[in-house]
Amino acid sequence: MNKLQATKRIAKLKDLINDYRYHYHVLNESIMSEAAADSLKHELSQLEEQFPDLITPDSPTQRVAGGILPGFTEVRHRQRMLSLNDVFDRSEIEAWRARIIKILPDAKFDFFTDIKMDGLACSLIYSNGVLERGITRGDGFSGEDVTVNVRTIETVPLSLRHTNEFAKFSEGVTEVRGEIVMYKADFERANEQRAKEGLPLFANPRNTAAGTLRQLDPSLVASRKLHFRAYDILRENPADVPTNDYAYAVLAGLGFITNPMAGVFKSIDEIMTFADKWAEKRHDLEFNTDGLVIKVNDRATYERLGVVGKAPRAAVAYKYAAEQATTIVRDILVSIGRTGIATPVAVLEPVQIAGTKVQMATLHNESEIHRKDVRIGDSVIVHKAGDIIPEIVQALPQLRSGSEKVFAMPKNCPDCNHPLSKQKAVDVAWRCLNTACPSRSWKLIQHYASKEAIDIEGMGEKNVIALLDAGLIDDPADLYNIKAEQLLQLDRFADISANKLVTSIQAKRSPTLARFIYGLGIRHIGAQTAIDLANYFRSIEALMEASIDELSSVNGVGEIVAESVVEYFSEPSNKKLLNKFKNRGVWPKTISHTGGRLSGNSFVITGTLTTMSREEAAERIRLLGGTFQSSVGKDTTYLVVGEKAGSSKIVKAKELNTKVINEEQLLTIID
Repeated sequence: MNKLQATKRIAKLKDLINDYRYHYHVLNESIMSEAAADSLKHELSQLEEQFPDLITPDSPTQRVAGGILPGFTEVRHRQRMLSLNDVFDRSEIEAWRARIIKILPDAKFDFFTDIKMDGLACSLIYSNGVLERGITRGDGFSGEDVTVNVRTIETVPLSLRHTNEFAKFSEGVTEVRGEIVMYKADFERANEQRAKEGLPLFANPRNTAAGTLRQLDPSLVASRKLHFRAYDILRENPADVPTNDYAYAVLAGLGFITNPMAGVFKSIDEIMTFADKWAEKRHDLEFNTDGLVIKVNDRATYERLGVVGKAPRAAVAYKYAAEQATTIVRDILVSIGRTGIATPVAVLEPVQIAGTKVQMATLHNESEIHRKDVRIGDSVIVHKAGDIIPEIVQALPQLRSGSEKVFAMPKNCPDCNHPLSKQKAVDVAWRCLNTACPSRSWKLIQHYASKEAIDIEGMGEKNVIALLDAGLIDDPADLYNIKAEQLLQLDRFADISANKLVTSIQAKRSPTLARFIYGLGIRHIGAQTAIDLANYFRSIEALMEASIDELSSVNGVGEIVAESVVEYFSEPSNKKLLNKFKNRGVWPKTISHTGGRLSGNSFVITGTLTTMSREEAAERIRLLGGTFQSSVGKDTTYLVVGEKAGSSKIVKAKELNTKVINEEQLLTIID
């Protein structure tokens, strides 16, 4: 990027970030996630680092944003409340450490590290041990006087706890800084109550805490459960608090909640071990967090390092891999799925999200592209949660240069050139109806062999494509004719792997009816629906002959699913495939009975099971007539709690009076 391009990009980034921060900090509403805003800010800081003469005093990187709301008195902070510069990986932590060592080469460095809380920063002023004033951070120099509201928070001591060890902190002025947060469980309860009252739901715990503290009615603040968790203490004499870990000891002694996991580390290795430990465990915390705060522990050294712009040199905020980030749409391609659905996929400028490099993101369908107004060349927010396929959350039209292109669906399939069509006027998806389409073939075979379907070990994407390319298979039924000597002709196989794959295939000649139905890849048929159909019809022959009315009578099967099943079995190419299976001696087992002793019972699993995988547990539950669910609802019978289970599902289960059991109890039920 040249300087002219950078100038234009920086101007657009500043406008968008400032708009976000105004909505977030002043109006207590979000126009995008904090992770996405951090990503934009990181891009801005990198451009300013590349072109330092483009840095201006009004850049979001040069100040702490905020504002005073009408109705509150503005109060100037005794000592500026600073923000922290972000770092995103080990190399950036090491670069920060190298910079401060270069400034003070003779200093001894160890580091105090704590979980970074996602709440509203607040300063509490105590005069001779009694709470005198509570002030929000505001713009860092001045904040809002929210003393009346702060006094309603039970975790804020109205007077400092007196101990002989820390008696001097009850004399003179003591300033305690911390974060006002709403716990996740309290947030969920508040939203459930608002739903019952027909009120709009709160967006997230952080915004709810901030908005609550800024209410002009203290009784409303008192009705919502907020918590103050302290992280710093200031005195006129800095020698009163020599280190940051001592500050936490003082705070606990004076009656404040601090994070017990915080500690002192002597090396980057120790810091990263702590960071890795909490990368997953953080989800079990009572409050939300997106990273760590890393500080030089010795406070005299901390002060000597000074401040640059809005941030101290002696501390940084380490951000965990975000589930959202911003990037550029370089192109939009069309991918053909196993059922022929044509899905637009965005080709992205590579970006790190949730710890992995993301280069593609689904756009779902043509209507979704138009609704989100995503164009080729757009800056976009991309989301990835857990193992979910990355998707574009929204475009950022404020950053457009005018060179962006509107996307249009192609008329023909990109893989076989067969015309794309919509079978009904109400359909949102385009489809390739050519059952011999290369993309449909390999994806269908992979789906048939997948763990959730027939479960043929070793038949992953690469092996499927290799067998197709070699002309050994054309469809799933051909798998059962493969010989080991044929596989040995391919580069991917040796004696052991070839024989192992053939053995694995031959072992699945009589799959369960539910797995076979699911493995056929019928549109709208998931694993649970396949089980429902299998239990109702009991044989593949009965299912093949079923009418739409008969199918619709199955619990959980609606008109769309019924039409899809009838359409599948009436398609000549699918009839040919089923005959091919039969001629190969491959046919699903007929079910001799319906129902099961777990019929009417629904199960949810949270955490990790030690005796089986979650998928294996789900299958055993379903085979006994039970239902496996992904989240706790009013119809959930049991919540099974495994190892490293989070708290949210447990809280939900208790609220709904769902029975909570452990793995041993589950085994007793299903065995």
